[in-house]
Amino acid sequence: MRARFGAVLLVLSLHVAAWGQAPAEPEAASGFAPRPEARGRLFMAATASRHATDAAVEILQAGGSAADAAIAAQLVLAVVEPQSSGLGGGGFMLYHDARQAKLHAYDGRETAPAAARPERFIGPDGKPLAFFDAAIGARSVGVPGLPALIGLVHRNHGRMPWPRLFAPAIRLAADGFPMSARLHKLLAEDRFLRDDPGARALYYELDGRARPVGTKIVNRELAATLRLLAREGSRPFYEGEIARDIVAAVHGHPRNPGDIERGDLAAYRAVERAPVCGLRLSGLRVCGMPPPSSGGVAVLQILAYFEAGEAGSPLSAQAVHRFAEAGRLAYADRGRHLADPDFVRVPVAELLDPTYIARRARLIREDASMGRAQAGEFASTPSSGVDEAPELSATTHLSIVDAEGNAAALTSSIEAAFGSRIQVRGFLLNNQLTDFSFRAEDNGKPIANRVEPRKRPLSSMAPTLVFDRDGRVAAIVGSPGGSRIINYVAKTLIALFAWQLPPAEALAAPHFGSRNGPTELERGTPVEALAPALEKLGHKVVSEEMTSGLHVVVRRGDAWIGAADPRREGSARGE
Repeated sequence: MRARFGAVLLVLSLHVAAWGQAPAEPEAASGFAPRPEARGRLFMAATASRHATDAAVEILQAGGSAADAAIAAQLVLAVVEPQSSGLGGGGFMLYHDARQAKLHAYDGRETAPAAARPERFIGPDGKPLAFFDAAIGARSVGVPGLPALIGLVHRNHGRMPWPRLFAPAIRLAADGFPMSARLHKLLAEDRFLRDDPGARALYYELDGRARPVGTKIVNRELAATLRLLAREGSRPFYEGEIARDIVAAVHGHPRNPGDIERGDLAAYRAVERAPVCGLRLSGLRVCGMPPPSSGGVAVLQILAYFEAGEAGSPLSAQAVHRFAEAGRLAYADRGRHLADPDFVRVPVAELLDPTYIARRARLIREDASMGRAQAGEFASTPSSGVDEAPELSATTHLSIVDAEGNAAALTSSIEAAFGSRIQVRGFLLNNQLTDFSFRAEDNGKPIANRVEPRKRPLSSMAPTLVFDRDGRVAAIVGSPGGSRIINYVAKTLIALFAWQLPPAEALAAPHFGSRNGPTELERGTPVEALAPALEKLGHKVVSEEMTSGLHVVVRRGDAWIGAADPRREGSARGE
C-alpha cells in the first residue's frame, strides 16, 4: 500500500523543487486506484459512481440545470451506493445561481422525533451506550430529509420535469446494476445488514455470503418507490404510504425499536439558510454550509489559521504541523459552540471574526504542538459542555457545473455504512441521531448538540464553493468521511490553491490533520515518514486509513477539470 503513493510524492517534490465500539472509519478502505481527470468547456460532473456521473451528463446534455443533474445523480447513488446515502437519509447542498449571482444553502438534515429526549443514548447504568448498541436498529433513526431537500432544490432551480430526473435511477433499480468491488467488500464485512430480511435477500446469497462482484443487483422495491415519488413528489414519503411503512418498521424493530410517528414525517421541512463565506486562500472567496453543519465554519477557520503562519512545503513536517494545529483550534470550537441554530445560539460571526481568528492563530507555535486546544469563549454565548459525538457518517458527495455556470455541491448521508440496517421499500433508513452527543451535559454544563425533540444533529458535511475575484465559480469541493470531512476538504483546498496542484494530484495527496486529539497520518503514505519529526514537536501521532471520497470540479482558464478520489469508485465527465 505504501508504494501506491510513490508517484504522488515525486509529483509533490517537483512542485516544491469516541465511543468504545465505534469504528475508526465510517466506511472501510477498499483500495487505491488513480483516476484520470476529465476536461470540458461546457459542463462537468464528478460523483461517487460512473452510473451517477453518466446520469448527470445525460441530464446536462438534455438542457437540464446543475440542480437537475445533481438530483438525477443523487437518485442513482441511492440505487448503486446504498451504503452511503439514499432516500432514508439527508444532506446539505450549496447551489450557485449564475444568472442571479446568488449562492443558496439548503439544509436537508434529518431531525429527531418529537418523542426524543436528552437521555436517548444513555444506558440503564447511566453511561453512554456503546456505539453499535445505539446505532443498529430504530432508536438511531432520524426523520429523513433527502426527498424534501431535492424537492425544494428542484422547485427553486430545476428546469426539467420532475419525473424525468428519476428515469436513470429507475432504470438501474428495475433492470439491475453490477455489484461493484467496493460495495461487495462492505457487504461482506458488515456484521448487521444480514439481519434485515429485505437487505439479506437483495445483497446476499442463501448462505449469507455477499453476492459476488459483478452480480446484477435488481431492486424492484426501490424502483417502485422511485416511480411513486416521480409521479407524486415527496408527499407519499412524508404523508402517505411510504411514511406509514417507515413508522411501522421503526416501531416494529425486534431488538431496538424507535419512536418516529406519522406526525414527525408530516412536519418535516427542508430549509434554506444563509451560507457562510470568507476571503481565504490569497483573496479567493470560500463558501460553505452554516450550522447545523460544522463544515463551513471549521473549514474557513482552518484555512485562516493555516495561512496565518509559515506553512512550509507540501508533505513537509512544517506543513503537517501547521495544518494539525489549525485543526485543533477549529475542532475545539466545533465541539463547544456548533449545533442546530434553531435550538441554541451559534456564534458564527464571532467564530469567523478576523480579530478572533488572529488572536487564536497566535496560539500556534512553530516549535511545539499545543496538544489539546481549548475552545474560544464569547460573552454573547452561554458556557456549554464539550460534544464528543462519534459522527461516523457513511456519506457521498457530488460536484456539478452546467453550461450557464450554475454550480451544485451536494453532500448526503445515511450515517454509518448501511445506516441503521433497516430496509424499507428498497432503501435503508439512517442512523443519524447518533451524531448527537450521547451525553446531555459535560461537567454540569449543557452540551449544545444534545438530543432534543425535532432538533437536527450536528454534522461535519462540508460542500464547498470557491469563487474567484470576478465572482465566477473557481472550484466545487466536498467529501464523505465523518468528522474527518473538514480536514479532507480544507487540505484539498490548500493543495489546489496554495500548492497549485492539478486536481487529480490534489485528491491523491496523502491525508493528515488533527481533530483536537492525536495528529493523524494516512497509513501507507509518505507522510508516515514525518512521524519522528512531528513527535519531536510534541505531537502524539497515529497512522490510520483515511477513506475520503472527494469529488472536485475546478476552473482552469476557460475549461473545467473534474476529478474523483482514488480511494473510492467515483468518476468525472464533462463536455
